[in-house]
Amino acid sequence: MPNPTAAMLVIGDEILSGRTRDANMHFLAGQLTEKGVDLQEVRVVSDDAHAIIAALNALRSAFDHVFTSGGIGPTHDDITADCIAQAFGTPIDIREDARQLLADHYASTGRELNVARLRMARIPDGATLIDNPVSIAPGFTLKNVHVMAGVPSVFQAMVASVLPTLTGGAPLISSTVRIDRGEGDIAGPLSELAERFPELSIGSYPFQQDGRYGSNVVLRGTDQTVLSTASNALRALFPNG
Repeated sequence: MPNPTAAMLVIGDEILSGRTRDANMHFLAGQLTEKGVDLQEVRVVSDDAHAIIAALNALRSAFDHVFTSGGIGPTHDDITADCIAQAFGTPIDIREDARQLLADHYASTGRELNVARLRMARIPDGATLIDNPVSIAPGFTLKNVHVMAGVPSVFQAMVASVLPTLTGGAPLISSTVRIDRGEGDIAGPLSELAERFPELSIGSYPFQQDGRYGSNVVLRGTDQTVLSTASNALRALFPNG
């Protein structure tokens, strides 16, 4: 049975402008790999409602899970929650359990729960809150969409909250074989190997070292026996590297 699939939607002008480097995709990919959920697509969109809704609707209909990052803070350009509600055609408003979390947090720190901060308690109807032990303001899950903050420390904490609720498959494992030949020399045999082992993903990643060309061939799959057999077959094709 194939593993569940996932996509990620990264939201924010700061990512597309180059001002902020996204670290969340790398983290999520590693966590999902261990869980046995295949991350198959990542999209990055601006803080534009039409772009967010269109991308979300495309991804949530194509994959088992969609993880979003960014756009759930207190400022005017944090529009992700509203876009999620629009995409699902459901109302959104300040929710009491989310408001209480924020009220207790800000009371304990001596700060005011003002109108801007209350924006973080606006949750679409039918959603389940995602725990945020770092900064309290919750994310939420609505059907197969998991909505999380863009700040890496908060995103990672929210992922840790969500993963135990997901049903995963077999963890993805990999093997790397270094071949000291150019891709043009190994392309034919690699293609034949891929046909022999269709259950594996086989990728070639070229490099140049000391004036010589080579490739690191990475084989990925969920069955250790098949992976070992294919790796050994590849080494036999190029016994001298």
